[in-house]
Amino acid sequence: MAGLVAVDNIVAEYVTAPLEEIFAQAFDEQAYDITELSFSNYLFLTSTGTCPYIGLPIFPSRSFRHSAIFIRTDRNIQGPRDLIGRTVGVREYSMTAALVARGMLEDDFGVRAADLRWRYGPAGAGDSDPIVRMKPKDIELEPLADASNLSDALLNGEIDALVAYKPPQAFLDGAPNVGRLFDDYDLIEADYARRTGIFPIMHLLGVQRELAERDPELCLGVCDAFEASRRYAVGRTNESQAPFTSLPWAPKEAARSRQVLGDGFWSYGVDANRPALQSLCEYSYAQGISARPVIVDELFVPVTLGWTPS
Repeated sequence: MAGLVAVDNIVAEYVTAPLEEIFAQAFDEQAYDITELSFSNYLFLTSTGTCPYIGLPIFPSRSFRHSAIFIRTDRNIQGPRDLIGRTVGVREYSMTAALVARGMLEDDFGVRAADLRWRYGPAGAGDSDPIVRMKPKDIELEPLADASNLSDALLNGEIDALVAYKPPQAFLDGAPNVGRLFDDYDLIEADYARRTGIFPIMHLLGVQRELAERDPELCLGVCDAFEASRRYAVGRTNESQAPFTSLPWAPKEAARSRQVLGDGFWSYGVDANRPALQSLCEYSYAQGISARPVIVDELFVPVTLGWTPS
């Protein structure tokens, strides 16, 4: 967007908006030729054969989600297995942050999505209503009572826990009896990364299917441009003379990330990310989201399956 990297033979018009708005306009209105997409909702729509987009192996958002689980600290929830049978809030059951958090709970602690009672609603006061695209199979999922929101529901005890991609206001306000399931989440997430080799993917880039079929070379050009942008951005986190970021210890944090995740910790391409991609496909079906098992390769433009960032 800053004009530092160009896509060959393309003059692009960039649109920025809140992510929820971008996703809705893309999935429901096909508003963009190329767009950032929620990975989980893209998986679901691909499984039903109704997605207007096909993926490019570009992943602009990644995040570990142990830190995304908030609890009532007065309900004797000492660890993940104490969530079994509890009522848990989520903005959208099919959002990727929740998909990954639930997958981790099952893989590492044996807590299945079906073991919990799910409630959905706005994240906080003034938040937009969630878009409910599907009803998960064999999962209890109901709206919050009394047109509430998730932060207030956690605060007043209507729910026992909450999975949220950003901390709820009740937690930020230091409300009593509201805390994280994993207080030392950064250490736990680093251990998870070392054990699994996975840095969870939240979003991918999608291109309209008709455009991808008509111009596969465009897809490769977009991938090359985003890879050049990625290298520029990641490289600048190492600067110390005149730091590129506003974080005072950014070079040290960048070094820590490389130590835990490897030099290519934020990589593009299918093969470099196959374990993370495979986990998303498996989680989606196990949690009642995907209508059928989806294989990794069907998620991406065929010509990009062999694309190797350079």
